[in-house]
Amino acid sequence: MKKYIMPIFLGVIFMLAGCSDDSVSNESNIKEMVTELSASNIVESASINDETLIVEDDGDENVYNLPEDEFFVSIAPYISYTHPCEFHSLTGCQGEMVNEEMDVKIIDEDGEVHVDERLTTLENGFLDFWLPRDRNYTLEINYDGKKVESDFSTFENDSTCLTDLQLK
Repeated sequence: MKKYIMPIFLGVIFMLAGCSDDSVSNESNIKEMVTELSASNIVESASINDETLIVEDDGDENVYNLPEDEFFVSIAPYISYTHPCEFHSLTGCQGEMVNEEMDVKIIDEDGEVHVDERLTTLENGFLDFWLPRDRNYTLEINYDGKKVESDFSTFENDSTCLTDLQLK
């Protein structure tokens, strides 16, 4: 069944993207596709770096450019175990904390708050964000009396997968 769902999904997404000269529409389609790929294993492999989304299925590889002004970052806080990661695998990375609610705050170097809310981790144990590019950020996560703070950035070649955030 999954082999039928993905071609239809991708076909619709990229037919819409191809029919529009509006870059905002294309960016929305890429974001929707990333969300769908994060939520389920409907392709063999999908990964995302600072510039592109790479999708592999049935021996075919497709590469899609990400929005020029936004950076994708996936964050997996943990208590007991994690894995090393630089560029997020939408179909392979698995975090420890699945479907857990936590308070998340992300502030940029100018003091602008981009996220300040209670969020639930995805089935893969990650929290996904689209943030403005070329900025430094401070992240704070609170969960069940435990806390982690960390700095990260969204410049060229920066990591899209943050897995070294141990809640203590």
